[in-house]
Amino acid sequence: MFRAFDAAMALRDAARRFRGESPPPPDPGTQLAQPPGSALVGQIETRLTNVVVAALKEAFDRDHARLELERAQLEEQRRRAEEAMRLELRRQAAERELARLRLIGGAALVGWIAAIVLAVARLGTMSIAARGTSAAGWLLLLGALGAAFSAQGRLGSSVVDSSASLDAGSGGTAALWLLVGGLAVVAIALLL
Repeated sequence: MFRAFDAAMALRDAARRFRGESPPPPDPGTQLAQPPGSALVGQIETRLTNVVVAALKEAFDRDHARLELERAQLEEQRRRAEEAMRLELRRQAAERELARLRLIGGAALVGWIAAIVLAVARLGTMSIAARGTSAAGWLLLLGALGAAFSAQGRLGSSVVDSSASLDAGSGGTAALWLLVGGLAVVAIALLL
C-alpha cells in the first residue's frame, strides 16, 4: 500500500516537473494561498492517484488469484503423486505375493512328479503301507497345487478391486502347509 502511495506521489511530482512547475514549498503558511489553477491540478492528481491505486489493487488481486490457482495445482499434483505411489506399492506387493504363490505351486508340481517317478521306480519293492503313504503325499501335493492356483485367482480379483486388501486368503497359507506336509509324507513313504 505504501509503495502504491509512493508511486502515485512520484507520478505527481513527475507531472509537475513536466509542466515546468516547481514543487510547493513545505512552509504551512504558503499552503493557504494557492494559485487559482491549482484546484484543477489537485483534482487531476487525485483522480490520477485513484486510477493508479485501483490499477495496483487490481494487479495485486490478479497476482493473489494466480498464486491461489498455482497452490491448488501443486496440491492436486501432490495428491496425484501420493495416489500413484500408493498404487505402485500395491502393485509391487501383489507381484511379490503372486511370485510366492507361483513358487509354491511349482514346488508342489515338481514334488508330485518326483514322487510319482520314485513310486514307479520302486513299484515292485514298495509295501502296502509305503504305497498308501505315497498316495497320501500325492494328494497333499495336489492339494497344495490347487490351493496355490486358487489363491492366485483370489489375489488377481483383489488387485482389480482397489478398495479390497491384497490377500490371497487362507489358500496361500494352506498351499504352503500342504506342500510341506506332502513333501514330508512322500519322504516318509520313501523310508518305509
